[in-house]
Amino acid sequence: LGFPKTFSLGGRLSRPQSPWNPKTKEQIENLVRNGMNKELRDRLCCRLTFGTAGLRSAMGAGFCYINDLTVIQSTQGMYKYLERCFSDFRQRGFVVGYDTRGQVTSSCSSKRLAKLTAAVLLAKGVPVYLFSKYVPTPFVPYAVRHLKAAAGVMITASHNRKEDNGYKVYWENGAQITSPHDKEILKCIEECVEPWNGSWNENLVDTSPLTRDPLEEISKIYMEDLKKICYHRELNTKTNLKFIHTSFHGVGHDYVQLAFKAFGFKPPIPVPEQKDPDPDFSTVKCPNPEEGESVLELSLRLAEKESARVVVATDPDADRLAVAELQENGRWKVFTGNELAALFGWWMFRSWKANSSKEADVKNVYMLATTVSSKILKAIARKEGFHFEETLPGFKWIGSRVKDLLDNGKEVLFAFEESIGMYNNIF
Repeated sequence: LGFPKTFSLGGRLSRPQSPWNPKTKEQIENLVRNGMNKELRDRLCCRLTFGTAGLRSAMGAGFCYINDLTVIQSTQGMYKYLERCFSDFRQRGFVVGYDTRGQVTSSCSSKRLAKLTAAVLLAKGVPVYLFSKYVPTPFVPYAVRHLKAAAGVMITASHNRKEDNGYKVYWENGAQITSPHDKEILKCIEECVEPWNGSWNENLVDTSPLTRDPLEEISKIYMEDLKKICYHRELNTKTNLKFIHTSFHGVGHDYVQLAFKAFGFKPPIPVPEQKDPDPDFSTVKCPNPEEGESVLELSLRLAEKESARVVVATDPDADRLAVAELQENGRWKVFTGNELAALFGWWMFRSWKANSSKEADVKNVYMLATTVSSKILKAIARKEGFHFEETLPGFKWIGSRVKDLLDNGKEVLFAFEESIGMYNNIF
C-alpha cells in the first residue's frame, strides 16, 4: 500500500502501545478489511502542515487528520524544537487552551486533545498552564505573553465545519508561528513520530505538580485590561441601548457577558438556542458569522422581539466579531469586516487624540491591516499623520509585526483583517 515506515496508531501496527484510541484504530482496520487502498493512502501517506491557521483538518484516523496520535506527534515535535530554542523552557512553561468541539465517531474532543498536549510536556518536566475550562482563542496568546511562557497551543477549528479541529501554535510574542518556526517544527515532528513514554497519559494533568490552571488569573486581568479602552463607562451605564449576542454554540457566552460588564453595559441578551456549547452546531448550517443574515436569523428574530437595535455575534472560538444594526427603514445592516474596522479604527484614533497629552507624538502611532483588507485606515493615516502598514494575509503576520513595533517603542492602536478579525493595543 505504500505506507510510510513510521505508520503508527500509537506504536507500530506490529507492536501496539496501549492505550490508544479504539475509535480511530477501528476506522483504519475497517478500511484495511474492506480493501479501501486509495483512502488508506490518502489518510496515511501525507501529513498535516501549518497553514495560516496552524494545523487544521477533519477529526478522524490518519496522519493528515486531527486525532490523538497526530496531536501527540505535533506536541513532541514542539517540545523538541522549543527545547532547542529556549534554554529556560522548563522554567517558562507552555500554555494550552481548547474550545468545545468534539466528535463521537473518532472519540476526539478539544478537551481530550488539550489534555494529551499537556501530557506530552508534563512527562518531560515542562510546566503547563492548562485552562480548566474552554476559553476564547485570544486568551491563549494573552496568557503566553502575560505568563512569559515560551509558547502556547489552542485546540480549535474556529468557525470551520463541525467535522474539523485544529492546533494553533503561538510563539513567545503572542503571535501565531511564522517561517522558519513552522518548517522547523514540522521537521522535528517527523523525527518524533513514535509516542514517548507518558505521552498517552492524559491523567498526568490531574496528578502532576507541574500543571497549573491560569483561568481565574487570566480572566480577571484580561477584563481589567479591557477597561483601558473604555472611555465613556459612565455613559454606558446609563444607556437604554439593548444588545443581542449569539455565541454560535461555542465558547463566547460567559466571556462576552464579562466584557460587557467591564464596559459598564447591561448584559447582552443571549440567543437561548445558541448560548450553550454544542459541537454539532445544531441551529446553523455553518458556524461562521461572516455569512451574514443567513446565519443570524435567530439573533435578528430575537432582536425584533426584544426591541434591540444591535446584534453582536462571535464565532465558536470567540476570536471574530460580526455586528448588525437595525436601520431607520426597518432593515438590518450587517457590517462587513472592512466597515467594522473603519469604525473601530476611527474610534481608537479619536479616543487617542482626546485622551493623550500635548506632548504625545502622532508620528509614533501605528495601525495595520493585511493586504487583502480595505485601505480606509491608510486614508485616515494620511490625513491625521499617523503611520499605516500592511502585512501579508493572516493574523500571524499582524501579530509578529505589532510585537516588533511595540518592542521599538511604537504605539499600535488598532489592526485588522477583512475577515472580521481585530487587534487592539492592550493585547
